[in-house]
Amino acid sequence: MAKTPSFTCSSCGARYTKWSGRCDNCGEWNTIAEETALSSAGPAKKSLGNARGKAMALSDLSTQETPPPRTTSGLGELDRVLGGGLVPASAILVGGDPGIGKSTLLLQAAAAFARKGLKTIYVSGEEASAQVRMRANRLDLTDAPVQLAAETNLRDILTTLEAERPALAIIDSIQTMWADNVDSAPGSVSQVRAAAHELTSFAKRVGISVILVGHVTKEGQIAGPRVVEHMVDTVLYFEGERGHQFRVLRAVKNRFGPADEIGVFEMTGNGLAEVLNPSALFLSERGDPTPGSAVFAGIEGTRPVLVEFQALVAPSPHSQPRRTVVGWDGSRLAMILAVLEARCGIPFAGLDVYLNVAGGMKVSEPAADLAVAAALLSAREDAALPADTVVFGEISLSGALRAVSQTENRLKEAQKLGFTSAITPAGGKSAPSSDMKLTKMRDLASFVGETFGAG
Repeated sequence: MAKTPSFTCSSCGARYTKWSGRCDNCGEWNTIAEETALSSAGPAKKSLGNARGKAMALSDLSTQETPPPRTTSGLGELDRVLGGGLVPASAILVGGDPGIGKSTLLLQAAAAFARKGLKTIYVSGEEASAQVRMRANRLDLTDAPVQLAAETNLRDILTTLEAERPALAIIDSIQTMWADNVDSAPGSVSQVRAAAHELTSFAKRVGISVILVGHVTKEGQIAGPRVVEHMVDTVLYFEGERGHQFRVLRAVKNRFGPADEIGVFEMTGNGLAEVLNPSALFLSERGDPTPGSAVFAGIEGTRPVLVEFQALVAPSPHSQPRRTVVGWDGSRLAMILAVLEARCGIPFAGLDVYLNVAGGMKVSEPAADLAVAAALLSAREDAALPADTVVFGEISLSGALRAVSQTENRLKEAQKLGFTSAITPAGGKSAPSSDMKLTKMRDLASFVGETFGAG
């Protein structure tokens, strides 16, 4: 009996029995490709239910286990994102835009771990060995005991790793790997899934750590099936804008540490340098108080970070005003504008609205609602907020201000950088000392009236 072909969308993983130009599930075009199953069970093979396997070892919830040992690299920001260091037999997936610095970061990490005594192999599937050596020479890493190879054949890579038994293997990148037992082109859904499965299983079986580099789609998601992110232990995204000097390494999944932790690096001529105080970097170019600017005290993972929201409100020459957002959620901006109009009587109809997070930082916290509203009102009323004031709080659809978590840590970070006052929702904790002036607001209408005299 002929086998029914299988087609899979590389964007969302939806399966189809025939090819189509557009995926009905996610709406993307030209993402559906045919895939070949990794294995098939013939009619003569016994089912798993009829075969006897090995009994599992069971334990109760009170069983005490020692935490996994970790090896630190010496790069504090990288160790922070990993949850305290590299865990043996772990699989890590690192994604990011092209040219953002993924290979530079991992080459520096390979050199750092190798200098710590870990046997490290760096396998490049995108560049020749000479190109990697040129980068290492530019980064002054040629003295690091890192073993280098340029290969895309997965079978050869696994054979080499089996023979060498390194403590850490870096594969750059997973989309260039080719498994000869899968009948599809490198980078396809089948190839990426097969390569990730083989490398992750090998890491667990042999006890080595594997770092995989992944390309991203135009939406910023790691290319290939989402099952790859489920296979690995840790998923890291390397973010940043090419026009800015800093990069953010963000953990979106970590089985050995906190998720949403960030590490901040600065791109220099000698590679990526750690930024020990990200708040000072993001606010370093902030000058005199200007309309449309508000400083937000946020939390990224376990660390407080201060960033500047910038807003511009101008009359629109178009029938439909523009709403442009960089570094924040555009749908949440629409919600804030609707609440300002419905609950405070401040319309933005006929006005173009531009919102930007200074420095290229991406913020996803609902606690930034009040800072966004403050920046928008400051730009609309052409009135600058005090330079020594930070703002944070979540806005509900009723216009009420909701308290946010870790208020004390936000205020401590703001006070450390010289801010003397804060505007927060009512119900938050007190300032860390009497030097911090705290203004608590119950709803958005009160904030608008007391701060800008409008509403």
